[in-house]
Amino acid sequence: MSKQTSGQPRRTMRQNLKELPAQAWLLTIGATINRFASFATVFLVLYLRSHGFSLPKAGAAVAAVGIGELVASVLGGHLADRIGRRNTIALSMFCSAASMLALSQVRPFLAILAVAFLAGTFAELYRPAGAALVADVVPEGQRVTAYAVLRFAINLGFAAGVATAGLLADHSFFLVFATDAASSIIFGVIALLSFPDNRSPAGTQGEGRGGYRRILSDRAFAFFLVASALVALVYFQQQTTLPIHVLRQGLSKTDFGLLLSLNGLIVVVFELPISVVTMRVPARQALSVGFLLIGLGFALTALAHSMPMLFVTVGVWTVGEMISAPVGYAYVADLAPKELRGRYQGLYGLFWASGTVTGPILGGLLFTVSANGFWALCGVLGLAASALTFGIRQRLVTLGEDDVAAIERAPGGLKP
Repeated sequence: MSKQTSGQPRRTMRQNLKELPAQAWLLTIGATINRFASFATVFLVLYLRSHGFSLPKAGAAVAAVGIGELVASVLGGHLADRIGRRNTIALSMFCSAASMLALSQVRPFLAILAVAFLAGTFAELYRPAGAALVADVVPEGQRVTAYAVLRFAINLGFAAGVATAGLLADHSFFLVFATDAASSIIFGVIALLSFPDNRSPAGTQGEGRGGYRRILSDRAFAFFLVASALVALVYFQQQTTLPIHVLRQGLSKTDFGLLLSLNGLIVVVFELPISVVTMRVPARQALSVGFLLIGLGFALTALAHSMPMLFVTVGVWTVGEMISAPVGYAYVADLAPKELRGRYQGLYGLFWASGTVTGPILGGLLFTVSANGFWALCGVLGLAASALTFGIRQRLVTLGEDDVAAIERAPGGLKP
């Protein structure tokens, strides 16, 4: 993510998109097809309820999927560095297809829990490999655009896919699982035919515990992981305390759905244009602003007692999301040595996903004590994450000369 100098003409979004390599577009196409049909787990509760399982048991199956997704972040990163990005994506997709079909057939509850865990693991196993592949094939200065395109396509595919899934479910739940499996197979075939076999040479894989010791000794990355976990705790209040707040204002579930729809609409329309601006800004500054806006947006919820005010708050934290998300992936890619890119992205995904656990637990406890106090705490956490990210000054990890040169060129790297 190289900073544009004042002597260079400003690049347009069209120029940035045209110069993305073909493999980045193929990854985006494959991920979009897969995300369009990744709706089996969304309908899992309804599916299990239709087979007579209680709501607590259905919820336990969804939790098993979530635990699998957390495991996938670390395991997927390790495999991406060990067996290569292409092979990890293909393994993820083909095994995901098999697990989705199995989930539609198993009936004993313990078997459902086991297969749901595998489904969550394999469905998300590709993500660190995909993020690392972008870093492999996209030049440093174009990575923010590449990650923004990938997020745009995935969000658009999911939004369109969920609506389609409802139509399929009305006819047969099996069609939901079968379509999900088919999309995974398509993505797996695209990976095998289109992506390079870029396994690291023997001796450069940073294998095992030694590789993770190198990563954890990278204090710049460690600080960024902590900041990401803090802001993720705040961000995932959209799934827990925000709906409670909306209902407490006398609004409806439909109103809450409209708020989340606004978030998706803003991301689809504005994230790519915003990425043209953020790619010119040093990464630490962009991330700090994004994290601050996420915290501020949720803090303002304490003052939002009507739909117009709630629209404003959602708009604020959505802008923060659009600024920080693509830059975050690119920043991690710039920090990581090539042979550890998968594990860097996997740990980043794990710490971000930790918000799906810490958010509901802490949010539920603290919101019942003082709702306004909790929203204020969200603002404080966003400020802390922003300050922590902006305060990252240097990398205290031993790197090769090529790695040091790359990070020095990257905004927010070794420069004071």
